[in-house]
Amino acid sequence: MATTVSDRPGYGQLLRTPGAWTFLLPGFAARQPFAMLTISIVLLVQHTTGSYGSAGAVAAVSGVSMALFAPQSGRLADRFGQRAVLLPGVLVHAASVAVLTTLALAHAPLWALFLAAVPTGASIPQIGPMVRARWAARLGAAPGRPASPLMATAAAFESVTDEFTFVVGPVIATALCTGVHPAGGLVAEGVLTLVGGLVFAARRSTQPAVRGASTAAAPHRSALTVPGVRVLAITFLGIGSVFGGMQVSLTAFSEEIGRPGVNGLLYGVFAAGNMLAGIACGAIAWKSSPRRRLIIGYIALTVTSSGLWAMHSVVLLAGLGLLVGLCIAPALISGYTLVDALVPPSARTEAFTWLTGAVALGQAAAVTVAGQLADAKGASTGFLVPLAGTVLALATLLTLRSRLVPRSEGRTVARGIGHRGPVTVD
Repeated sequence: MATTVSDRPGYGQLLRTPGAWTFLLPGFAARQPFAMLTISIVLLVQHTTGSYGSAGAVAAVSGVSMALFAPQSGRLADRFGQRAVLLPGVLVHAASVAVLTTLALAHAPLWALFLAAVPTGASIPQIGPMVRARWAARLGAAPGRPASPLMATAAAFESVTDEFTFVVGPVIATALCTGVHPAGGLVAEGVLTLVGGLVFAARRSTQPAVRGASTAAAPHRSALTVPGVRVLAITFLGIGSVFGGMQVSLTAFSEEIGRPGVNGLLYGVFAAGNMLAGIACGAIAWKSSPRRRLIIGYIALTVTSSGLWAMHSVVLLAGLGLLVGLCIAPALISGYTLVDALVPPSARTEAFTWLTGAVALGQAAAVTVAGQLADAKGASTGFLVPLAGTVLALATLLTLRSRLVPRSEGRTVARGIGHRGPVTVD
């Protein structure tokens, strides 16, 4: 249930939060490369090797490395501060991108590209989770202070920003690689990461408080020790399978029908659904708990994903792709909102990076499996990957949903945003 839009704080009030623009603008520039890296690697390596298989393998190595190392970056940021992690991180990333680009242009052997792809992916700055952590530090619950009603709006705003990034980033990278130079996308990605990351790191006044120094005697607990975070990570693996499966399968479908240019349109419709749902979620004052919204949204995502394999026309696939996109944002936003209630402030950035890393890992696995299925059996079988991923994740979510209730609050969950009270466990 939800009240009317006018009954809740909106995006205008969110953006008037003191200090918000000082980290939003550089954060937007610094997170853009996250969406540019994969396609930039694919286009450059395919140009130099002539093989999409080799290009996809190098990109997958980078993606898996990011998924494995992102949580460690988040954990270090929680313990020592975002600036302490970002400064060396963006320098390493820029250097790694330069090495990978040079090796590719020099027609180095594939194993050398794999080696260069590891630090390239591992050092991707986790700007999105860091921005979410800054919102949580300003708006989230704290001792003696309830969460602000704007917290859900911030989660929705970040979801829309992420999706906009994944729409614009690949377009910029493709234009640079095809219109300027095959290495243009990677060069731009490295420069944006370096400049945007350094400016973002300089905004020290808005970063979450560093708690490691004051609690040095106490052992630092990883966010992954929280059962709810583990459940959410598995749930987000399924969301990643949708992103990866859609990317590959839509491309294969477009080529299969002899209209490769329609791929951008189909994926744009899918992404537009995600953005529209994100905007709507931030404009509604929800009465139901984030956990209930996550379960309902995930059921809808699984149901809509189940029909993708049967769509054999552009119009039908675009329509169902729009519905799938509309179901992703509510699940993502609800999951990120739950982190504020499940995880102590000292581990929030790490928790956000576990979820982001889970999406990336699910995406990397889905790209590989969907590509093999599409090559062997046709484009329609590639769409079975999102279905399988969401079914498995939904089964885990329903089985372990009790772990998404904050232990400190007993049998209570968030009611709306900033209001907690006893409710029946979903």
